[in-house]
Amino acid sequence: MNVGSNSVGNNHLVDINEVLHEEEEDHNEENSNISTIDDKPDMRFNRPTKNREIKRPPRKFSRQVSLETGFSVLNGETSKDKNERKILGRSGKSFGGFGVNGTNGIEARNKGDFNMFRTKSTIARQSSKIPLRKESGIELQNNNAKGGGLDDHVKKSVPAGRYFDALTGPELDQVKDSEDILLPKDEKWPFLLRFPIGCFGICLGLSSQAILWRSLALSPVTKFLHVPLFINFAIWLLAVGVLVAVFITYMFKCALYFEAIKREYFHPVRVNFFCAPWIVCMFLAIGAPPKTAPGTLHPAIWCVFMAPIFFLNLKIYGQWLSGGKRRLCKVANPSSHLSVIGNFVGAILAAKVGWKEPGKFLWSIGFAHYLVVFVTLYQRLPTSEALPKELHPVYSMFIATPAAASLAWGAIYDEFDGLARTCYFISLFLYLSLVVRPNFFTGFKFSVAWWSYTFPMTTVSIATIKYAEEVPSFITKALALALSFMSTTMVCILFVSTLLHAFVWKTLFPNDLAIAITKKRYSKDKKPLMKSWIKHSPLSFVTSIGKHNSGDKECASEEEK
Repeated sequence: MNVGSNSVGNNHLVDINEVLHEEEEDHNEENSNISTIDDKPDMRFNRPTKNREIKRPPRKFSRQVSLETGFSVLNGETSKDKNERKILGRSGKSFGGFGVNGTNGIEARNKGDFNMFRTKSTIARQSSKIPLRKESGIELQNNNAKGGGLDDHVKKSVPAGRYFDALTGPELDQVKDSEDILLPKDEKWPFLLRFPIGCFGICLGLSSQAILWRSLALSPVTKFLHVPLFINFAIWLLAVGVLVAVFITYMFKCALYFEAIKREYFHPVRVNFFCAPWIVCMFLAIGAPPKTAPGTLHPAIWCVFMAPIFFLNLKIYGQWLSGGKRRLCKVANPSSHLSVIGNFVGAILAAKVGWKEPGKFLWSIGFAHYLVVFVTLYQRLPTSEALPKELHPVYSMFIATPAAASLAWGAIYDEFDGLARTCYFISLFLYLSLVVRPNFFTGFKFSVAWWSYTFPMTTVSIATIKYAEEVPSFITKALALALSFMSTTMVCILFVSTLLHAFVWKTLFPNDLAIAITKKRYSKDKKPLMKSWIKHSPLSFVTSIGKHNSGDKECASEEEK
């Protein structure tokens, strides 16, 4: 390594030339002087140094690094404009579109490059317009900073374990302080990038309320309340309107920012919410007002709504079973129940359209995977990824699956028999175990994901009404009314909070930091390069001499003793 001091302006520069590996130097030396070594082995020690310097291939790449400013100049071109200098900066907060469009890190971080999350066609169109800059026959190493490298980094799937390493929070939606992200944190992102798939939780809460108020109006247990069907009709219309609005908005996000959709699909929590739109559609079909829906629905409705959930089950359950990086013990979390609930809701709708056998098939699949998920979450295997320690209403997902299983069994066999009651009792006990711990639901900031935790309360309330029909008594009726009141109250509170955050405070959709994490930790990628630089730096040579001298002194002192 050649070290020289050059001055560019007021900056002190250190010339760092390419250093060959020791094995490569020995190999080149042996090839160039093999005949000499064979004839006169001792001549290699008397060989002049200049011959080796002449035979060494010419330097094609040199780099000068300023130790004061952090600027880098490629190929020794120090007379170029200062705008072409690249800042070797790292904010510790975000890349913020580092080096995009030829700007430095600070300017790009202020602007932000959100095109990296657009669809592949848009990225390919933009990448084709970027010219390739070459100097001395060698392509510049900073092409990755021109947008193409970050785009390739975005397109690659993020491992499931990486989400647990980089994110925190009950829904894995908060980035740790030690992590970098691809987009700026201090800038407001486009609306579609801030629109998460968890918004379908609003539809889950409203559509399940439509079923609850339909049961309250038609059940003989609650006939004395004289609940009008108009409430069911109004809530059903509201749920349909919200579903259409959320679905259209998310389709726009799929069309414009498909790379962000892929990030959400690989997220261990949000992948389960891809079943939510179709569960909502089945909820609306089950809870449709009697005047607008016939007694028996057409089987095509079940086929259209159940097909996406079935294919998602093949994908998700296959990953759980295959034992890869996304096996169940690695990605299990309370929201995993959502992909299981779809089977029970599909079984209820299958019974409503008159297809009992497909309903039994779905019930079997859902119940088998419910047992596996339940046991995995309960015992928390030591080999599994660490889940967030914060308590949150996400744990209400535990009570939704057995309650939906009891309703599905009763709909298939037209009676709330022993197995249906067993599942109902499990959900009721889990519900009570959460109610007696109110601190589980306090101390957390409101988010859209809270909506997805309201329909478990509604599901238990509907199952309680069915149980009261089979076992009519004052206790069962009072329990059904109490749970229904709690469920409706929670939905009303969340509905008002959502309106306030959306239209008054305008804080409903903050930056979705979870989709902007890097595939690998940035600091870890840079550590080997820094170690390599320190290994060949003059400072390391001086340090090694100091250690050697100190070692000699210690040995001398020991000998004197």
